[in-house]
Amino acid sequence: MVFKVSKVSTTSFDGQKPGTSGLRKKVKVFVQPHYLQNFVQSTFNALTPEKVRGATLVVSGDGRYFSKDAIQIIIKMSAANGVRRVWVGQNGLLSTPAVSAVIRERVGVDGSKASGAFILTASHNPGGPNEDFGIKYNMENGGPAPEAITDKIFENTKTITEYLIAEDLPNVDISTTGVSNFSGPEGQFDVEVFDSASDYVKLMKSIFDFELLRKLLSSSKFTFCYDALHGVAGAYAHRIFVEELGAQESSLLNCVPKEDFGGGHPDPNLTYAKELVARMGLGKSNSEVEPPEFGAAADGDADRNMILGKRFFVTPSDSVAIIAANAVNAIPYFASGLKGVARSMPTSAALDVVAKHLNLKFFEVPTGWKFFGNLMDAGFCSICGEESFGTGSDHIREKDGIWAVLAWLSILAYKNKENLNGDKLVTVEDIVRQHWTTYGRHYYTRYDYENVDAGAAKDLMAYLVKLQSSLAEINSIVKGARSDVSNVVSADEFEYKDPVDGSVSKHQGIRFLFEDGSRLVFRLSGTGSEGATIRLYIEQYEKDSSKTGRDSQEALAPLVEVALKLSKMQEFTGRAAPTVIT
Repeated sequence: MVFKVSKVSTTSFDGQKPGTSGLRKKVKVFVQPHYLQNFVQSTFNALTPEKVRGATLVVSGDGRYFSKDAIQIIIKMSAANGVRRVWVGQNGLLSTPAVSAVIRERVGVDGSKASGAFILTASHNPGGPNEDFGIKYNMENGGPAPEAITDKIFENTKTITEYLIAEDLPNVDISTTGVSNFSGPEGQFDVEVFDSASDYVKLMKSIFDFELLRKLLSSSKFTFCYDALHGVAGAYAHRIFVEELGAQESSLLNCVPKEDFGGGHPDPNLTYAKELVARMGLGKSNSEVEPPEFGAAADGDADRNMILGKRFFVTPSDSVAIIAANAVNAIPYFASGLKGVARSMPTSAALDVVAKHLNLKFFEVPTGWKFFGNLMDAGFCSICGEESFGTGSDHIREKDGIWAVLAWLSILAYKNKENLNGDKLVTVEDIVRQHWTTYGRHYYTRYDYENVDAGAAKDLMAYLVKLQSSLAEINSIVKGARSDVSNVVSADEFEYKDPVDGSVSKHQGIRFLFEDGSRLVFRLSGTGSEGATIRLYIEQYEKDSSKTGRDSQEALAPLVEVALKLSKMQEFTGRAAPTVIT
């Protein structure tokens, strides 16, 4: 059959501005007639014609509610806009890192390569009919669209009057692999449904020593647990951990992807990964069962990770620093050395200390993976991370949750190489404590105030900016709150000049830097779907190795008090406590 292209008249919607990771709204917003279609057409219109006409696009996501409908709509719109072929992961499932890998690595049967992707995900936000949906566009390097493109998309959403769609194109069965061929006014259009995991697994096997990992996972001393929180990581966990590495089936938790993430919140932190936290011995009740040696969790689209040892939590800021410190010895991909390392501004300075020690290029960037992508494309950066449980490397252009787990397993395997049959393995906790002894410890916590009135959040930030003009006033508030906290030596609003393309990103967060290397950072987050989220980051640096073993909340209590006093958090937001502490 030959499909027809229809031009459908439409009117614009307010607020279709893509944030750092695309457009996220409640499902009920996305299911409005023309809403998704307007955004998709605005994206096609923002791209150069050669990235659309005759191009190969990937369309998949984390499997959340409304994904299956959205995939069919995007296929029909792709056909109508002159796209040559669409690749879809089986059942519409591809993790965000796998999409990046597919764009960069996959070659179709006819030699085709993808030039971009629509990823259907709202990442770590809940899913289901009353929850969140999201869509973002990734470019030919496998990374998220840069601001120049997202700004253009947003401008297009304000003026759109029509979109193109092949309404009579039949729905494609995305549950079985294979190619469907169609013809349209411009000739051939194909949809290929392919195995979600194989390209990604192949890439991981080229980075890590799977044979050494298999030895670790089959050691009777080593126990392991992986929680996909019913997100898309489940589509990879069985293949990698069980089939390739020989882990027990029982070591996988919540690894069946579900449209509503099993009613849970697919955010891998100590608050939401309750089952894993309990199994690892970090819960409120102490069970009789001995916890596994190693545990990890993923978020909805598998780009984030949480790393746990037995009764021990590894902060994401420490995690990236420890991976960087051990990568050259433990991970074959980095054997010839690191090009450089980078972290997002709110992430603790643990990575800075490693970079200095190892004489590596170091970059501090705004929150948003595209900033890392620029550095990687230019060959400046090998390993990078964010405090929000995102860690990655230049193997792709997204953060990668399973890569981070394999990196940690590789460090454990390397440290225990001669010791797999010994009495006691070197543990996650041993590795972290040894790292603190060498580099010092950055006590670190993040307070999230979610769904705060947007006006109140803006007022609080404006107040802080104004306060920064007088260090004397800041320090009198600091000393008034706690005399045992050192002085603030500089305060600014972070801005970043990209060393690759020269672009400047302003208003990226408000920083207070203390004499002893401690920091307070305040940011408004762009990942929520409603209201505003204020994030407060609190960091205390301790060089004295006799003091690196304290309880984190206890070590940070004086700075927390200062932060709340300085920002007048309760006066502005009415909140006596944060929604989440990580």
